[in-house]
Amino acid sequence: MKKIFIDTNIILDLLSKRINYYEASQDLFTYAIDNKIKLVVSTLTFANAHYILKEQLKLKKVRSSLRKFKTLVEVANFDDKILELALEEEFKDFEDGVQYYIAIENSCDALVTRNKKDFKNSSIPILNATEFINLNK
Repeated sequence: MKKIFIDTNIILDLLSKRINYYEASQDLFTYAIDNKIKLVVSTLTFANAHYILKEQLKLKKVRSSLRKFKTLVEVANFDDKILELALEEEFKDFEDGVQYYIAIENSCDALVTRNKKDFKNSSIPILNATEFINLNK
């Protein structure tokens, strides 16, 4: 089974039902529910998603959504090794470096994001949700 790292923006697309992005993110998570892929996110993703969603939704709804979401994914730790790797690299966005190295350290087969340009020189495929779905039909 393919192990796919999901960037925070894809999770926000799903949980916020973002126009133009929700459907593809929903399809991706349906693959996981159907046991076609294993989805991986980082502990940092939960912190970032909580921070952003609490500006849009009531706190109780945010926590409820994240609890349900957690049942669909494997949560990978953001540890000292990841921090060191991300600090050494030249990612414009530090958070992208953290996410990338968590994906690498957890042997993910691909990373799904809407910010593909932020992951230049990746050693694993970087896809948006629609591309991933189209490649895996």
